[in-house]
Amino acid sequence: MKLIFVLFLSLTSFFTNAKTIEAFKIYNQSGKEISFDKVLKVIKTKSYIFFGEYHNNAVSHWLELELTQHLYTLHQQKLVLGAEMFEADNQYILNEYLSGYISPRNFQNEMRLWENYNTDYKPMVEFAKDKGLKFIATNIPRRYANMVYKKGMESLDQLSEMAKSFIAPLSDFKFDSTVTCYKEMIEMEHGGIGMAKAQAMKDATMAYFILKNANPQTVFLHFNGSYHSNNYEGIIHYLKQRVDLAQIANFTTVTQENIDTLESENIGLADFIICVKSNFTNTH
Repeated sequence: MKLIFVLFLSLTSFFTNAKTIEAFKIYNQSGKEISFDKVLKVIKTKSYIFFGEYHNNAVSHWLELELTQHLYTLHQQKLVLGAEMFEADNQYILNEYLSGYISPRNFQNEMRLWENYNTDYKPMVEFAKDKGLKFIATNIPRRYANMVYKKGMESLDQLSEMAKSFIAPLSDFKFDSTVTCYKEMIEMEHGGIGMAKAQAMKDATMAYFILKNANPQTVFLHFNGSYHSNNYEGIIHYLKQRVDLAQIANFTTVTQENIDTLESENIGLADFIICVKSNFTNTH
């Protein structure tokens, strides 16, 4: 009996003193750690929320679903979802699936889904389907972005009016090469002006479809790669021309070997920086 008691005390001491292993931490814009509950309190009055992810980061995708569920609890049918991962010309297919008109097999065969759809984006789509929420395919069809990259912006003028309906209005589009994210892309070794303009056209199109599907009563949650919304640039660069910045909140994802302190280059990237252990398993 004495031996058992001593063993119990030893195990209790071991587990009491063991270091907690954490996969991620959330920091605010100034680099101070913040809880997820506090994040929810901060964003409950925001109308446009951008979740900047790493496309293969499991923590990003888990938190996207958690955030979706919490925002639904707060806003119910006022919540609208949207994503870079779905292209605007496939909106009618997405609508047909959400309405239950077509089967999951037809949806997946015809939607041009990303290879990690089943693990990373399907949970949000199924949540929207279950709750009867709108889910907006915001991105420019990739074939048109490729036209901009290879042939320039003027190549889009040749498209039919139907094709142009899947792109931000060309008459309103303005490319600013001094915006940091585009300037960096121009200066990249394998970048250039064509790549930067194609990226800007994606951003402008996503902003356009977000605005088109939002109203004063809605809360729009958008999923996109972090580069599309870091530093309030990218999509937000175009959105903030028509929306008060006070209505916008953004998240970004970063990885670090040590997550106990946010590294200087990651401070200020977004309102909320999700800092994930760099050795955490990726989804693909």
